[in-house]
Amino acid sequence: MEELRVLVPNGMLGYGFPLEDFERGMKRQPHGIVVDAGSTDSGPQKLALDEMTCPESAYYKELSVLVPAAKKAGIPLIVSSAGGDGTNQHVDLFIKIVEQIANEQELSINLAKIYSDIPKEQIDSALQDGKITAMQNVPELTQEEVDQTTVVTAQMGAEPYLTLLKAEKKPDVIIGGRTYDPAPTAALGMYYGFDSALAWHMGKIIECGAICCVPAGKTVLGTLRSDHFLIEPMNLDAKALPHTVAAHTMYEKSSAFNLPGPGGTLNLEECEFKAETDRTTRISGSRFIKDENYTVKLEGAKVVGYRSITVMGVRDPILISQMDEALAYVKEQMEKELPEECSQSQIIFHPYGKNATMKNLESLTDEAGHEMCVIAEVAAPNQEMAQLVVNRIRTTLLHYGYPGRVATSGNIGMPFTPLEIPLGKVCQFNVYHLLKIEEPVAQFPVIMQEVGK
Repeated sequence: MEELRVLVPNGMLGYGFPLEDFERGMKRQPHGIVVDAGSTDSGPQKLALDEMTCPESAYYKELSVLVPAAKKAGIPLIVSSAGGDGTNQHVDLFIKIVEQIANEQELSINLAKIYSDIPKEQIDSALQDGKITAMQNVPELTQEEVDQTTVVTAQMGAEPYLTLLKAEKKPDVIIGGRTYDPAPTAALGMYYGFDSALAWHMGKIIECGAICCVPAGKTVLGTLRSDHFLIEPMNLDAKALPHTVAAHTMYEKSSAFNLPGPGGTLNLEECEFKAETDRTTRISGSRFIKDENYTVKLEGAKVVGYRSITVMGVRDPILISQMDEALAYVKEQMEKELPEECSQSQIIFHPYGKNATMKNLESLTDEAGHEMCVIAEVAAPNQEMAQLVVNRIRTTLLHYGYPGRVATSGNIGMPFTPLEIPLGKVCQFNVYHLLKIEEPVAQFPVIMQEVGK
């Protein structure tokens, strides 16, 4: 075949997509529909608490469109990192959703799933054999940390998907566990005999949908050819420009030229981004360098306590001008009045309107607005303690007699009740390491079944 066309409806399953853009993409007769459903961007609570990125209803709504569209076109629908974290439990939930859709729409679906959870016994053995290494800025993994995780999963590469694509009975829908985002597109490219480096690179760009375009959007079509690939948004008012596509290649990466993943590194030192048309970019020159050892990234999280917050509005310019000193005073008072509780808690202030977003990286340190929102966050061993400390923070700032104070009726406005808001369990990534494996296909079990009429 001269070219492989891969349609991505959006950068994250559950976030919605314009139906007209998706239908426009389907008219281009793609050879596969690929959509990612996972990320660690939204924090560790999905892994630690068995939560999903989106409500189940959001996944059902979008799969109700994607499953029949793929079946009608006779092309595979590949969904990776089911539920957000890609755990076996969320893979099974997505399987049930597809089965429900198949029954409701009277479709016969050859359905495949790939599990990505790693048994703790295997991790224990790998630790003893020296097969686990820490990523940059991550402490060495210990047996204690492994025991504290609720579940550990791993980012699979292209191999399990490629195995399914090569199966005698082709799957209509593949639901994958935790996956390196470009892997499904890379697998499609390899299956059809295209250059693996170009396939990996195209997958890296289109897995986020049309975010690489201007204006940023949802649905994108990637076209893979023998020595290049094309990126084109399905929104007719959007454009994929060379500099925006190149910029997105570096998105979430520590290096502009070397993008490591399962099995190797995508090297872009000789890569070129050129305008094919006024709204389509052509990319060439990508190289894929295989690793001597095949590694996958492990992901695990644990519960470390409970969090409470209070939201406080400040309008007095005198207080705003000395907010750093005021918050330092409040924290000092907490340590004096509640020494036992504070020794077990973490107190973080988020002064929105000053430097809450950038923290110590903020360049505009001397500029403050006419109002400020201060969110006080407390993490403690239990919810009661978190509520106590955040309550004392609120009342202390409310009545603090700061220098130059004029009014004495209260320093802050409180937009919400309850005034102290319990947020429940707070979680932390504690497994973020590389595992050396021998067989990338055998490591991730593949199961196939028929559902529907």
